[in-house]
Amino acid sequence: MRAHGHFRDEEERRKWQDPEAILLDIGLMGGFTFVDLGCGDGFFAMPAARLVGKRGRVYAVDADRKAVARLKKKCAMEGLGNLTAIAGRAEEIIFCQACADVVFFGIVFHDFNNPAAVLENARIMLKAAGRLIDLDWKKQSMELGPPVETRFSEEEASRLIRSVGFRIETVKESGPYHYMIIAKP
Repeated sequence: MRAHGHFRDEEERRKWQDPEAILLDIGLMGGFTFVDLGCGDGFFAMPAARLVGKRGRVYAVDADRKAVARLKKKCAMEGLGNLTAIAGRAEEIIFCQACADVVFFGIVFHDFNNPAAVLENARIMLKAAGRLIDLDWKKQSMELGPPVETRFSEEEASRLIRSVGFRIETVKESGPYHYMIIAKP
């Protein structure tokens, strides 16, 4: 594992985080539109594309151009034509207005330069009945993930999410290292 929460390989990460189980747990279904902000090379975006199926859409963005290139290559190899991935900053990207059933942050909230701007964009993209999912590192010292001082506690993340007009629906544990916040516009 490299510093700052990025991983050498998917198999290593799958030992402690199951993307399919998490996506099913949040209710992702066929036909949904899923937006993955900070997608990396597709740990959540690829399983989401499989789950939403041909009638669904996945939009994914990451600042790491090489990770996005890897994601595009994997999608092409697997024939996932329902996934659109771009390299860019989530603070500057709005894929669509009121189109998303789910806007998802998969252990990346601490990486954004301006989390409030990313949340504002998420609010614009979400349908009225859509849900924001923030899956993030617990703010405690552990061998995995980014330095503890860069992490958001559940309370800090919830406060920030509420500050841009979301209503917190649930805050719960998601495995030994993470928590999940589910919010609605």
